Amino acid sequence: MTAGTTVTAPDGSEVVLGEIGTRVLLKNSRVRVWEVSLQPGEAQGWHLHHNPYVVLCLSTSPCHMDWLDGSPARHLSETVGGSVYRPVSPVHMLTNDGDALYLNRLIEVLDLGEEASGDPYFAVAGIPAEAGFEEAGELPTKVVVDEDDVRVQHVTPAAGESYTWRTGAYPALVVDLDQASPDITYLEPGETYTLPAKAQQTPGFNLVELRYYSKPRT
Repeated sequence: MTAGTTVTAPDGSEVVLGEIGTRVLLKNSRVRVWEVSLQPGEAQGWHLHHNPYVVLCLSTSPCHMDWLDGSPARHLSETVGGSVYRPVSPVHMLTNDGDALYLNRLIEVLDLGEEASGDPYFAVAGIPAEAGFEEAGELPTKVVVDEDDVRVQHVTPAAGESYTWRTGAYPALVVDLDQASPDITYLEPGETYTLPAKAQQTPGFNLVELRYYSKPRT
């Protein structure tokens, strides 16, 4: 992490970098999960990513991203339950332009970035290659990110419904988008997780599959 590092802007001014999120919610050798919370009009501050990352939206508000190198601003309009996967990027900052809370979960995939632990991982015999639900039939799921490295599904059970999900030959995370209980669970290959039934329908869950672990590495 580079918080506290001083960098020089194109105009010659010095900028002290901040953290990439508001607080860390989960950390191990594979991932670091941040909360990013911005009130209306609040800015996150200049920061730099050293690892690819997945953004999961819990509460949406119009935002824009400024770049320290002077590139044109990027305007964001995210959807609750939606997700994006981003590579490392130049120094930037995020500002909430709307009148509502902006809240996300930002998952750094450390082994694809500068903070790779070097810890080896091995295929586990008997575990199906792909993740899946134990329930049969059509389920309320939607793939919102489908990359070679990462896949993210959005699951929206109805009130009182619960499903059990099993990971494939790679770790995964289950992120509860309910702001009343915004839990994050890290799962090893082959583990299962039963989505908790809710009394009322909520924004659902994001299932984040770290698929790059299932590929041969050199």
